[in-house]
Amino acid sequence: MSAKPKFAMYWAASCGGCEIAVLNIHEKILDVDANFEVVFWPVAMDAKYKDVEQMEDKSILLTLFNGGIRNEENEYIAKLLREKSQILVAFGSCACEGCVPGLANLRDSRQIVQTAFNTVSTDNPKQVYPMTSYDVPEGEIHIPKIYPTLRTLDQVVDVDYYMPGCPPESHQIAAVIDLVIQVLQGKAQLPPKGSFIGVGNSTVCDECERRRNVKAIASFVRIQDRASELDPSLCLLEQGIPCNGPATRSGCRARCPSAGAQCIGCYGPAEGVTDYGARLMSAFASVIDSNSPEEIDRILDGLVDPAGQFYRFNLAGSLLRAGRSAWAKEKV
Repeated sequence: MSAKPKFAMYWAASCGGCEIAVLNIHEKILDVDANFEVVFWPVAMDAKYKDVEQMEDKSILLTLFNGGIRNEENEYIAKLLREKSQILVAFGSCACEGCVPGLANLRDSRQIVQTAFNTVSTDNPKQVYPMTSYDVPEGEIHIPKIYPTLRTLDQVVDVDYYMPGCPPESHQIAAVIDLVIQVLQGKAQLPPKGSFIGVGNSTVCDECERRRNVKAIASFVRIQDRASELDPSLCLLEQGIPCNGPATRSGCRARCPSAGAQCIGCYGPAEGVTDYGARLMSAFASVIDSNSPEEIDRILDGLVDPAGQFYRFNLAGSLLRAGRSAWAKEKV
């Protein structure tokens, strides 16, 4: 039996980008293999839930859990891995704050299924919909029951650390792995429980090298509608591009603004921000160059997707959490 500490990783309601980001740490992945016994990682190895169920409690040293809690299977595995793990990390935006799957909280689960099986791109002439159980000659089969809303990991179980990002940057993942290995070797200590790891403590604006001048916005426009007119060295927000940098946690090296695209907020709320959307609304309102309510309305109309602009990555983890119809189902 291996004497190495055990490592696990799980993929709940998410796209899988976090798994790719881990594999993208290049030769550092060899350090994971050299220092850990990988006991559960469904995307990379054949492992069964029953194998985890049979492990002793707290026998896994480190679990990276990516994805939100969308169905009863996600919740069961979250609680199982919490029991079996000494350190449980909410890994990636979906686990930390819900991310894009959390935008489905604007509708209830019935509306989500109806949309998924009844769009112009769906061939479903017999109006067949998924059922949670079905009888076949071999017995009854089940699929996990979808919940009314997607929840973040810490809305279901106790979480030790948070590592945001959609996905977390590979160099940050490598730095965290290095830290854990140093802790195992007695050369370092873990940060306090509840800390955000692999990120900065400021905002994307503080990492951005674009020049700042006077923020006085007369209109918001989509970047593709003004790309040829933009000053490549000036703050994008000051040029009317709705950049989310003022409210977003640092740690990505401001990659999007550096490449000429606005920050979309994938690293989540900056340190001390209670509600990401509310902070961003305040930041945008502070730069509108008008005292006329009519003029302010016209400028704000330039934001073509307000819900996506303010809550694309964090609706499930926000103070709002969900739309009215989803909330009504949650209370049933």
